[in-house]
Amino acid sequence: MRYLITGATGLVGKEIVRLCHANGIAVNYLTTSRNKIVSKENYHGFYWNPKTGELDNNCFKGVSVIINLAGATIAKRWSKSYKKKIIDSRINSISTLYNAINNLESHDIKSFISASAIGIYPSSLEKYYDEKEKNVDNSFLGEVVKLWENEVDSFKSLKITVTKIRIGLVLAADGGALPQMATPVKLYAGAAFGSGKQWQSWINITDLARIFLFTAKNNLNGNYNAVAPNPVSQNKLIKEIAKAVQRPLILPNIPASIIKLILGKMSYLVLSSQRVSSKKIEEDGFIFKHPNISSALQSIYGQKEIQGANSVGLF
Repeated sequence: MRYLITGATGLVGKEIVRLCHANGIAVNYLTTSRNKIVSKENYHGFYWNPKTGELDNNCFKGVSVIINLAGATIAKRWSKSYKKKIIDSRINSISTLYNAINNLESHDIKSFISASAIGIYPSSLEKYYDEKEKNVDNSFLGEVVKLWENEVDSFKSLKITVTKIRIGLVLAADGGALPQMATPVKLYAGAAFGSGKQWQSWINITDLARIFLFTAKNNLNGNYNAVAPNPVSQNKLIKEIAKAVQRPLILPNIPASIIKLILGKMSYLVLSSQRVSSKKIEEDGFIFKHPNISSALQSIYGQKEIQGANSVGLF
């Protein structure tokens, strides 16, 4: 069994590759950097350039599942030019894959599973969203996800099962938002953003990778929320991070006006609120290893880190 992964060298991609190998699944991956190409029996890299539509068709040999994670990070200041890059990087990647497969004489691809985001749901403190929601958030992020998902749907014309994984706040030790939130907490300068009442629908990175493999194994199609069963408020999240790293929270919440001044339009990422349901993926048989925020953070900030901190005199 062999999967093709775009974005395999990124935070989520590395975890998916790890789980693939642990389950005897070989991985082909696409990279825009020739010096990141590795050739092993279970891990083989191929060059592509979505900007120009260039792609090595050998990447599809023996592949039954494509997992698409390609796209420029949204965690960078949203200038006019960078907003265009965020959209283009997603659309161009998908269209390059689509055109290449559409022109193949034959292939063994059964399913196309693409990353998406819960940012498609309108910001709300009251609503609880599931995959049946039709309204789209009236923001740049909502626009991005809508365009992204529409492009993914083009694969339906190829008679391939199409799955969109709407990802929430990813909790991981080595990247993403968590280290950026935890660092000021460790330095006794941690605080929640804005009112702190906004919902944070989060997921542990291992559970996220498991969802991608679960949908592939079971040939699930349609939209799936990749969030843990128990969303928390921003206030609760910061408190749990402080508890996990054994630090007190001293400072008051950072006012929304200051967040907007510092981050500009990108402040929407930390001030918007999406309370999102995981019921659909659970009803299809998925069992979360980390359903609660405390266990998810403990898996990341265990006793080993705390003991290490003590040894260098941080307490």
